[in-house]
Amino acid sequence: MTLSRRRFLHLVATAAALPAFSRYARAQAYPARPVRVLEGFGSGSSADLAARLIGHWLSERLGQHFVIENRPGAGSNVATEAVVRAAPDGYTLLTCVTANAINATLYEKLNFNFIRDIAAVAGLLRMSLVVLVNPSLAAKTLPEFIAYAKAHPGKVTAIGYIRAGELRALAATGASRSSELPDVPAVAEFVQAYEASGWIGIGAPKGTPAAIIEKLNSNITAGLADPQLEARIKGLGADPMPMTPAQFGALMGDETEKWAKW
Repeated sequence: MTLSRRRFLHLVATAAALPAFSRYARAQAYPARPVRVLEGFGSGSSADLAARLIGHWLSERLGQHFVIENRPGAGSNVATEAVVRAAPDGYTLLTCVTANAINATLYEKLNFNFIRDIAAVAGLLRMSLVVLVNPSLAAKTLPEFIAYAKAHPGKVTAIGYIRAGELRALAATGASRSSELPDVPAVAEFVQAYEASGWIGIGAPKGTPAAIIEKLNSNITAGLADPQLEARIKGLGADPMPMTPAQFGALMGDETEKWAKW
């Protein structure tokens, strides 16, 4: 049988479109079964709580269970490697945290590359750490505390004060003041360009279809804009961190580079 040129081109175009249509159809049907979200620090940790908040939102929004699976060990490396080795189909996700960026250079040898092997899905939240002192200490500000520490080498510890529950906040470690502690200045107000906040987001195995990542991202972003979920995140002492996959991927890379210098 002889095919006309027009018919031949039509068949070629149709064949080329099939894989794209198949990926689109899978994304439309996703999720068709429960999704596992692995986190590496155990029940009750910030990563665990954040994962459970967004997991509950996604379960209600998408009609499938997003099951939080605790895989503590090696500063989240155990959970990360499990996700790296999982099928890139959107049914195994990772709770990405600051430790992932630090571990990239802290550990001499890892069986994965965080930036290369984990696809960024979405940001969840960011939180400042806080510099605390005993209220009886003469220092009332961060510069005064730095001066005090230099004048009394080896005498400044936080452990006893923390155990006693008697602490004073001097500064937050984020780039700007925490919305939950607006009266506490940021370290950056005294130490130029200082920033050392914690962050949490969602990642997936490299090769996960872009359409699935976009579907997860759009639903997570919607959750972060929900007043009730936002209030619960702020209740953790954090702020929502909505990001596109590209923005969260850039953050992962920037943070890995930053902590490598430290």
